[in-house]
Amino acid sequence: MTIHRLLATTLACALTAALATAWSEAPPTQPARPTATTVRTTEPARPAAATTVLTHDGPVRGAAHDGYRTFEGIPYAAPPVGRLRWAPPHRATPWSGVRDATRPASACPQPAGEVPGGSTDEDCLHLNVTTPDGAGPVRPRPVIVWLHGGGFTTGAGSSYDAHRMAVRGDVVVVTVNYRLGALGFLAHSGLPGSGTFGLADQQAALRWVRAEIGAFGGDTHNVTLAGESAGGYSVCAQLASPAAAGLFDRAIIESGPCTGRPDRPFAPSSVPLPTARTAGADLAAKAGCGSARDVLACLRRVDVSRLLAAQDADQQPAHTTPLLPVDPAVAIAAGHFHHVPVLIGDNHDEGNGWAAGIIQAGNPVTPDTWPDVVAAFFPSSGRSSGQAKAIVREYPVHRTDGGPVFGAVIGDADFACPTARTDGLLAAHVPVWRYEFADEHAPPLTPGTPPFPLGAPHASELPYLFDLGGRPRDLTAAQHRLADTMIDYWTRFARTADPNGPSSPHWPRQTVLSLAPDHVVPTRTVQTRHHCAFWNALG
Repeated sequence: MTIHRLLATTLACALTAALATAWSEAPPTQPARPTATTVRTTEPARPAAATTVLTHDGPVRGAAHDGYRTFEGIPYAAPPVGRLRWAPPHRATPWSGVRDATRPASACPQPAGEVPGGSTDEDCLHLNVTTPDGAGPVRPRPVIVWLHGGGFTTGAGSSYDAHRMAVRGDVVVVTVNYRLGALGFLAHSGLPGSGTFGLADQQAALRWVRAEIGAFGGDTHNVTLAGESAGGYSVCAQLASPAAAGLFDRAIIESGPCTGRPDRPFAPSSVPLPTARTAGADLAAKAGCGSARDVLACLRRVDVSRLLAAQDADQQPAHTTPLLPVDPAVAIAAGHFHHVPVLIGDNHDEGNGWAAGIIQAGNPVTPDTWPDVVAAFFPSSGRSSGQAKAIVREYPVHRTDGGPVFGAVIGDADFACPTARTDGLLAAHVPVWRYEFADEHAPPLTPGTPPFPLGAPHASELPYLFDLGGRPRDLTAAQHRLADTMIDYWTRFARTADPNGPSSPHWPRQTVLSLAPDHVVPTRTVQTRHHCAFWNALG
């Protein structure tokens, strides 16, 4: 495998491995996932007022916990199967009786990883609601809608146990499944919705929230759209999508900079529709439908497992489409986006996980190999180009520091500096608060011993906000305090559009807030530390 192919493949593995580990370590008594169509009409064991909620499609019965309630596997759209495979989401079919919402539904089709054994169940357009217990406050609670990451190929809303955020922040949290991989982002000429079916699903979920969340104690007029990695970039896309107008009131973007570039295989981004159509034609050929008289009819008959085997490891939404008329980076640079307050940030060592994975796969980074690695990371440059030589000069590799240097290049080029650029573009029009998660001793997300200390890599902030896979990570007392502080910031932002409050250090809008157990302080050195002047000049 070439280094460049390994770079792209590793993208889909980092967060997947983290959450797969969390699922595999879950208590053995955790119930198995039911099919998405499970509907039971038995009377609820607990009082109806506590766990049964009436939606427009029918009543759902959730589960009561210590201080909160959960409602899992609620359909927000019809199963995208048969003629609805590669169609815009349709309204879910109403049901009679009380629907069992005590367990998560199937994840959307994806290879094995985060979801043990993977998934081939297309009946997956479901969401999960976590709401604090009790009769509720005088006013409805703010709502946070969470879009999971996973490179647009893996992930599930049910991987994110949001009860700590819901209870401490007194908010309602909704986690969402959306179509992934080729089933979510196939592009083909003559196919309405080409390249954006997964984004359309997210909008359908937001419309469901506007219509239904009041019954769960949420404020239909105070919805924050949030996500990490591909989920964060999805928030960028929704900011730029005219069809998302009025569907959310604030935005949180974690490690998904809106100005990421598709020619680099880490930070999520979108591609032009012609590029996406080329990938769609390749998929059709691999699936045995390339020469069919009706390619789409043929593809709709192909088994899911065969589609998963044929799709590329790297997936992106398409722009220059009706849902996403222009690249979000272009839209945001022009000020053509939904003007809502934004909380945005990334992690101090975003690239270290990928660098470690590539080294462990048998690709050492040494002074001798470093120019070739750079040329692979920037494939249009070539080893002898001025760009590659400039990067090698700016980031010299010595005998023992190849891994951290490689990680710094990935993190600076694809996360820290694009996040800084996105911050500046957004701040010209809306209030923006920017953070950098910097806990160098964050609990590891993957098993085993890495070839070098990872610091605060991609996705390492997630256990501070969620119990991944329903299982809390081991945190020190100081890390628990940091987790509480972060939840306070995130949920106050959702409540008032300002993360500041009397119980937390002040977060100025003009600086980056560094988040670590021993310090939560504003800093002005982020751009210098991440060589952003160099990357801005390099282009």
